Amino acid sequence: MPLLDSLSPLDGGIDLLLILLSVLTSMISASMGVGGGTLLIMTMAQVMPGAALIPVHGMVQLGSNGGRALMMLRHLTWPILAAFVPGALLGALAASWMLVRLSTGVLELTIAGFVLFTLWGPGLPKRSLGRLGTAIAGAITTLLSSLVGASGPMVAAFIKQHGGSRQATVATFAACMTLQHLTKAFVFGVAGFVFHDWLWLIALMIAAGVVGTWLGLRLLGRLSEHRFDGLFRWGLTLLALRLIWLGLQRLGVIG
Repeated sequence: MPLLDSLSPLDGGIDLLLILLSVLTSMISASMGVGGGTLLIMTMAQVMPGAALIPVHGMVQLGSNGGRALMMLRHLTWPILAAFVPGALLGALAASWMLVRLSTGVLELTIAGFVLFTLWGPGLPKRSLGRLGTAIAGAITTLLSSLVGASGPMVAAFIKQHGGSRQATVATFAACMTLQHLTKAFVFGVAGFVFHDWLWLIALMIAAGVVGTWLGLRLLGRLSEHRFDGLFRWGLTLLALRLIWLGLQRLGVIG
């Protein structure tokens, strides 16, 4: 498969698998609100060099989330996004100075703990959902996104605390994640990552993600608010449990 082999430094068969997976994961994120990006990065981690994983995943997710945000623009909760932006910019600036992998294990457990608390605990204090709290969430999650690529469940859980319809939740999450992934182009560009070798694969995965988003939004329109809330909540819970498992493995607690 010479054409597929030319898309990236990976084998052509792997390139095709990732393009098809981009359709599936974008459909999951569009219909359930979250989960596709985490599934994608976990799969990419099995086949892609570590140095390329986060920047390539970030660019693919930029296209996928950006397309979803544009398709759902009328549902976007603008005050949340406006409060999220300043914190995200600060988090990106901090990441450009701290571009190292944080301690594995502890980080996964911390994110999982936050997600489970916001889903099943008493909820965040009302003050934390204001402009300042949202800006702080933007800064912390953007920093984590640039360093480890695992902030999606945390952002989704925070936005869910604001309430709103299923369309507003999906649209606002997509817009916040678009902003986070956009900052990665700056962060990894400053760090000297060469995107050129991966551009064709990124472009085709983004195009596939647009198709998956369109399919997922058709499914979202068929879900009731109650069904969406259940899928969203349990989808995040499963992702959090997966992070706990990974964290314990990396700490050597389990084999």
